[in-house]
Amino acid sequence: MDQMKRFAIYYAPRPGAFADAAAQWLGWDLARGCAVVQPDVDGLAELTSDPRKYGFHGTIKPPFRLAEGVTATELADSTRHLATTLCPVQMPALQIVLLKGFLALVPAPHPDLVGLAAKVVQTLDRFRAPLTDAEVARRRPDRLTDRQRGFLAEYGYPYVMEEFQFHLTLSGRLEGKDASRLQIAAEAHFSGLIPQPFILQDLCLCGEDQAGRFHLLHRYALSA
Repeated sequence: MDQMKRFAIYYAPRPGAFADAAAQWLGWDLARGCAVVQPDVDGLAELTSDPRKYGFHGTIKPPFRLAEGVTATELADSTRHLATTLCPVQMPALQIVLLKGFLALVPAPHPDLVGLAAKVVQTLDRFRAPLTDAEVARRRPDRLTDRQRGFLAEYGYPYVMEEFQFHLTLSGRLEGKDASRLQIAAEAHFSGLIPQPFILQDLCLCGEDQAGRFHLLHRYALSA
């Protein structure tokens, strides 16, 4: 765990048919830390190359480098304790939609989920190293609102608190016919497997290896 470049707090599905289908769709199994064969969909490997390295997940606290003076073990301990103070969040079934140019599974907005994510971001922020100038520039602050720039400065990411939108990414940026074609393929691939209702019931501590691929390190049940 100490060899990871960055860490993040994600939602990742528990083992089962949904998790298997999601790993197959992206071509990377977050839990097992290995590549898997993707379904026979024209262009799928290329169209999922960007999200593949992260694995199938919903971001709760975005990836960050560890701050000086803290350890990965301390981060794990704090995440485990935090999970005991939080309740699972139940939502209606996820829907496959085109979201800001990419395909994703999204739930209906839920205030409890926004509150949970905010608490995770704030509670664990002491473990996050400050952004470098290059990292700030990659977020293109000139295109952000004042509020988003404030969050970028305070929490290292512009889309937190009321700007947070939970989603499970299924593709990179799509253009033209690729969007509708891939959505049809995704709906067929996930047919009958999407949880109904959808329940976020864990915090997953994940890490990015030296090759840039994310792995599930620990799963902590929300147990308040």
